[in-house]
Amino acid sequence: MAVKIRLRRMGAKKAPYYRIVVADSRYPRDGRFIEEIGTYNPLADPAQITVDADKAKQWISNGAQPTDTVKALLKKNGVL
Repeated sequence: MAVKIRLRRMGAKKAPYYRIVVADSRYPRDGRFIEEIGTYNPLADPAQITVDADKAKQWISNGAQPTDTVKALLKKNGVL
């Protein structure tokens, strides 16, 4: 089972809001997930990022692979 840390799109049309989730890579983008570890609001100025750093580090140490976008957000937030 390949586990990824990725964004799950929420919000209305033209007003995206994302949740950072840990999910099996075989499931759809907005489908089933294992755990929610944060949120990302790109429309706020500046963009709002909240991440549970302990859970993110734990999942990465257990082998979860963050996507490129999530990796950039985690670096920006000081988790990586």
